[in-house]
Amino acid sequence: MASAVLDEAKRIAAGFEYPPEELNKGVDEFISEMDIGLTSDGAGLSQIPSYITAMPDGTEKVRYLRFRLQERRVDANKIYAKQIETFLREHHSEQFSSHVEKRQSGEVKEAYTEEQVFDLGFTFSFPVTQHGINRGELYRWTKGFDIPEVVGKDICKLLQTAIDELKLPVRVSALVNDTVGTLMARSYSSPGKSKTLIGAIFGTGTNGAYVEKMPRVTKMDKCSSDAYNKSSPVMVINAEWGSFDNALKVLPNTEFDIQLDNETVNPGIQMFEKRISGMFLGEILRLAILSMVENPSVSLFGSPATIDKNSILYQAWAIDSSILSIVEADNSDDLQTTKEQLKTELNVTDVSISDCRAVKVLAHSIGKRAARLGAMALGAIVISSGRLATEDVIDIGVDGSLIEHYPGFEAWIREAFREIRAIGPAGEKKIRIGIAKDGSGVGAALGALVAKKASQTLQG
Repeated sequence: MASAVLDEAKRIAAGFEYPPEELNKGVDEFISEMDIGLTSDGAGLSQIPSYITAMPDGTEKVRYLRFRLQERRVDANKIYAKQIETFLREHHSEQFSSHVEKRQSGEVKEAYTEEQVFDLGFTFSFPVTQHGINRGELYRWTKGFDIPEVVGKDICKLLQTAIDELKLPVRVSALVNDTVGTLMARSYSSPGKSKTLIGAIFGTGTNGAYVEKMPRVTKMDKCSSDAYNKSSPVMVINAEWGSFDNALKVLPNTEFDIQLDNETVNPGIQMFEKRISGMFLGEILRLAILSMVENPSVSLFGSPATIDKNSILYQAWAIDSSILSIVEADNSDDLQTTKEQLKTELNVTDVSISDCRAVKVLAHSIGKRAARLGAMALGAIVISSGRLATEDVIDIGVDGSLIEHYPGFEAWIREAFREIRAIGPAGEKKIRIGIAKDGSGVGAALGALVAKKASQTLQG
């Protein structure tokens, strides 16, 4: 029976393999979708212009408010405006009492002077159609959020209205996706002369932003001249790669991917993200384990009769992806840490070493596939940029729990780079990957700074 358990785990794991041939097909398709997204809206890769046309270089020394959306409520903007008010009251008490309170009470009627206004960078980690550096309409929720009343609305305007109602001296000056923020934060701190090319998130969700040559972003030709600096040679693009290949032309698709997709609030959408991000990996593992538990010829953990019916094994979305990291890190002969995790998290008592080995095989295959898919997207952007032929170092900034804490995740990405024909071992050595801590916060602040400079340039 021990052999049957491990054999079945290996059979399932084989379905999660992403071999070099498929990897290279994915790269080609990703580059094709990139090109389409730069010329027209509505493409598989949205390729959203951020209206940021300059990158920080590490010399910036300005204080800005930074802000990140986490609430899942319709009235979130009012909540955040109140939080901004509290922040100003606590950290700028003198200015608050002399300016804000007098305007809130009606004692002072005139508008704030430019010197009194704080510029705020607004991190919003969802697909937005931007019309300017501080204007953008939400067109789809992801990561399990679902507030239909906000879809189609300018989220910067909603927040600014709530701020203005409280008569606060704050201007929402930059709308920054978290990947754009990661790119900017890495650009600010990256060592050496090489300019950062990509900012990527591998955490609860996944997405990437990168620096594109302005002449290639032809769908922006219709934009007005005051929307951005048209003379700039580059434009930061938010790829929104979570929706890559929703038609599943090149993405791997196992029975467990199909089951998971059917359980989501947006079936058929964000198909790339559903194979990579931490929000989904735990559920993929749960479905794979459950299939082995319910297979009478295998009977993982003994049999279903030995498992508590209240076990999270029977609850959709109940297994956190962190268990994959813990199992991957367990290299002991008896896999004692894995056994304890299965007993504690899944509430199963009859766990053999063979069961632990089977779960480790499953977790390893799911995590490695996620990393290789991530490498496919990163590699495609690197190839498309042309920098492999012109630069000695291609810098990539990353953030998120998977890339930072999942054992072997970056190593698997690099292994995949070497297998991509247009990169190979020589190209892989040129690619530098660095953690951009708090890309969402620092990047938003830098976005506000860049927006201020851009505005002054356009006005001047």
